[in-house]
Amino acid sequence: MTTTTAIGYEKNLPITDPSALIEKDVEIPELGPHDLLVEVNAVSVNPVDVKLRAGASANGFRILGFDAAGIVRDIGSEVTLFIPGDEVFYAGTNDRAGSNQRLHAVDERSTGRKPATLSFADAASLPLTSITAWESLFDRLQLTEQSFGTLLIVGATGGVGSIMIQLVEALLPNVTVIATASSDDRAAWVRQLGAEHAVNHRENMTAEISAIAPDGLDWLFTAHSEAQIETYAEIVRPFGHIVAIDDGPRDVSPLKGKSIAWHWELMFTKPQYKTHDMIGQHQLLNEVARLVDQGRVRATTTRALSPITAATLREAHELVESGRVAGKIVLHDWA
Repeated sequence: MTTTTAIGYEKNLPITDPSALIEKDVEIPELGPHDLLVEVNAVSVNPVDVKLRAGASANGFRILGFDAAGIVRDIGSEVTLFIPGDEVFYAGTNDRAGSNQRLHAVDERSTGRKPATLSFADAASLPLTSITAWESLFDRLQLTEQSFGTLLIVGATGGVGSIMIQLVEALLPNVTVIATASSDDRAAWVRQLGAEHAVNHRENMTAEISAIAPDGLDWLFTAHSEAQIETYAEIVRPFGHIVAIDDGPRDVSPLKGKSIAWHWELMFTKPQYKTHDMIGQHQLLNEVARLVDQGRVRATTTRALSPITAATLREAHELVESGRVAGKIVLHDWA
């Protein structure tokens, strides 16, 4: 077999258009030295998938998808971390064909062992958000088990926030989490995951946060920073830290008066630039798998669709586009 079924796009079309995502047969890629060829059993849809489909060039035919869980079927010449038959989960990178295909090539150093206690579908809900949350907390903000203070998570009901709350609960015992939520149901979701406080970002957020942390926030994670810098400058303490994962503002000068540090987090940086610490993503995914199997972190699946087809992927994209999804939408099993 030299080809595999893939789902992608040829034109930037509204997701309601049946041609917005289509199925095609594509060549199975030649494996690089550190590549795994994975039989994909489940995938999930992230906001970045929606963003790329809507505006990024297809260059003929672009295969989307980052999160995946499946079984290793072949390995490159220098692979040492996995063997054929291993069950894995991963988030891939943004400079290679995506995971929305039956057979997918991914670098072993960005791949972790699938949690033994999870189905492929639930495992696929975790990689991209876990890597983003982990790198934000431990690489960008440099938090440790001894860190003491208050963290605000803006966009806490999304995929990254839902994992970040759990990682803080599991690994950072002295960090208090304030999570933003826009409804009572969403507030209940973040509290269930471990947040000590839930505030409505649409109603008096500044006053609520000031009552909880009168001296200001120590750290702030944001997935929605546009037009929020003045607010952040008010609620973060002097010498505090902010980490953002969205495209963010172009002017952060309001933070200067308090010497507040601004950090960017993009989980694709390590695999895209093959940084010396790229294997850290393999290690952290294995740690997340361990926490899951210990019952300290849970999958964030809130909706599962089957089978994996262009139609179900269009449905998932439409749901994510709505902006009303808590947790993650996963797809499992090919038609």
